[in-house]
Amino acid sequence: MSSKGDSRETFSSGLAVFFATLGSAVGLGNIWKFPYLVGANGGGAFLLIYFLCILFVGLPVMASEFFIGRKTRKNAIGAFKQLKPGSPWKHIGTMGVAASGLIMFFYSCVAGWVYYYLFKAIRGDFAGVTLDSAKAQFGSVVTDPVTPILWQVIVMAVVSLILTMGVKKGIEKITKTLMPLLFLLIIIIDIRAVTLPGAAEGLKFLFHVDFSQLSGAVILTAMGLAFFKLSLGMGTMITYSSYFTEDNNLLGTAVKVAFADTLVSMLAGIAIFPAVFAFGMQPGAGPGLLFMTIPLVFSQMPFGNVLLIAFFFLTSIAATTAMLSLVEVPVAYFSEERGLSRKSSVLLCAAVIVVLGIPAALSADSAGLLGGVTVFGKSFFDLYDFISSNIMLPLGGLFIALFAGHMIDKAQWRQELTNQGRIGLAGAVGLFRFIIRYVTPALLVIVFLHSIGVL
Repeated sequence: MSSKGDSRETFSSGLAVFFATLGSAVGLGNIWKFPYLVGANGGGAFLLIYFLCILFVGLPVMASEFFIGRKTRKNAIGAFKQLKPGSPWKHIGTMGVAASGLIMFFYSCVAGWVYYYLFKAIRGDFAGVTLDSAKAQFGSVVTDPVTPILWQVIVMAVVSLILTMGVKKGIEKITKTLMPLLFLLIIIIDIRAVTLPGAAEGLKFLFHVDFSQLSGAVILTAMGLAFFKLSLGMGTMITYSSYFTEDNNLLGTAVKVAFADTLVSMLAGIAIFPAVFAFGMQPGAGPGLLFMTIPLVFSQMPFGNVLLIAFFFLTSIAATTAMLSLVEVPVAYFSEERGLSRKSSVLLCAAVIVVLGIPAALSADSAGLLGGVTVFGKSFFDLYDFISSNIMLPLGGLFIALFAGHMIDKAQWRQELTNQGRIGLAGAVGLFRFIIRYVTPALLVIVFLHSIGVL
């Protein structure tokens, strides 16, 4: 048995573990990107491939991160240092800490737009909006040199305030409150959306089963999504699982989080796409769908502004809970490995994110103040995204799979996955180890090659 620091905070219950971990997995991608990709790539056929990829890519890596975190009760870097002292494996954790920071540099910028749009909806700015005025409003936000930075700072202030409260009073309390609220809001919007005339077209777009649309590229997309959608390879699940309770069922939690994360995505699709089709909009509008089309769609419904406020509030919840887990990765590192107080760690991380996030905020649009500045042919916004999402995350996931499959013996796996024999999963450990040793690494190599454009 490894030493498990008695003084370290943990989540209070299995339910708290579930909501916090789900809060990490649910993010802005759930609200638009995932349901759109499902609809555009064969609907139910794509979902079937996605679930198979979850089985062989997502769940094994998530369970491995859970194992590493709970076994050591350490941050992403400290965990590997404890399991394999003096070895280069600790750099998997270093990569995770760096990736979470890079993601926050641009993610906090987009979250700032969401917060601002919630404020605009409350203020009634979208009354009588047209497609042209919606586009103009979004254009003015992403090109303004002050507004996006101001809201980025507000976002980081909210996240920092929650994180300074600690694991139980901060992360747990907020996620246990906000995740059920997110489900409630999304179902209310769903009920309204499916009653719209022409809503059936949107549901057909999402759920039709068309195996003819499946191709190698579509399968690779599903494989990548199964990995990226669950917040893997960036240290978040290692960090959160270090706060898990001793009696938590690691594999059970991984399955429940993967299912609930997919459910949130599909409920978001039901909220958005029937409305988009009912009003003759284009479902493939990308991020613009969120900020241009949605205000237009909701403004044309009875009680539309109330629904619009609810929609951007639930989107801000998704963004906030995801950011809590991302920022917690470096916070745990600085407080545990560098000896800073939790408050100092939070303030340091927030300051770095804001300073290095400013170039992302000013380059998100080509017409922005730094929109014309490129590094390796990419704007700061796109560069942060590419390095973290296309290089660091798949490589981090690959190394975690290799570490979990080849550096951790079967006895340790059996002990941790069965909670020292209290859960009857001993028979599944051998199959799990085979998948994490051989199948998952091979698939993650393919994910990585696809993400950098080789496949």
